[in-house]
Amino acid sequence: MADPLMEPLSESDMEAWAQVSGAGMANALRGLSKMLGQEIATGVVSTRRVPLMEATELLGGPEAATAAVYFALSGDAQGHMVLVYVPEVAFELVDMAMGDPPGTTKDLGEMERSVLGEVGNVMGGYFLQTLGDTSGMSLRMSPPAVMMDMAGAIIDAVIADIMVFSDEVVVVETEFGTDQRRVHGTFLVMPSPTLIRGLSKSRRAA
Repeated sequence: MADPLMEPLSESDMEAWAQVSGAGMANALRGLSKMLGQEIATGVVSTRRVPLMEATELLGGPEAATAAVYFALSGDAQGHMVLVYVPEVAFELVDMAMGDPPGTTKDLGEMERSVLGEVGNVMGGYFLQTLGDTSGMSLRMSPPAVMMDMAGAIIDAVIADIMVFSDEVVVVETEFGTDQRRVHGTFLVMPSPTLIRGLSKSRRAA
């Protein structure tokens, strides 16, 4: 008998995942607002499905310099979450979190990495809360790992497990910030089939 976890994900499964991902990002930005102690306005939150092999093109190509905050998901289901930014956007996000004028941060030293990791930790936690509430699953995420590397190296490090059961990744792109400062970020979420099907089943039962 075929392993049901290895069966291809259906169109309705992927549509449900994309919808929940959008809601999760909206919740993540509410968490960021609480962290910063100021209202974070959301300009755009869009979700789309992208072939895994094209994921690096979203970041400017495999050799593009990229800042990323990575989490492994565990518990009732497994997966990966990666917040990715071009370096200039990562610097701007650190400035926002620190309350510094734009352009203050020029690189990611130990302190800046810690700040970016905490921003990712808050956003990832609120995102995961949405997934858990929707699916009824108990989900956990690893401590944040902050990386500065070429886009190809970062993406290649996490897609090997995903390619076993899917050739797509759901990309959540968002623009957010205060009235004076805007930041654009990309959230790559790569769940296991168990999590996607759990979310899809929960939405059908609602």
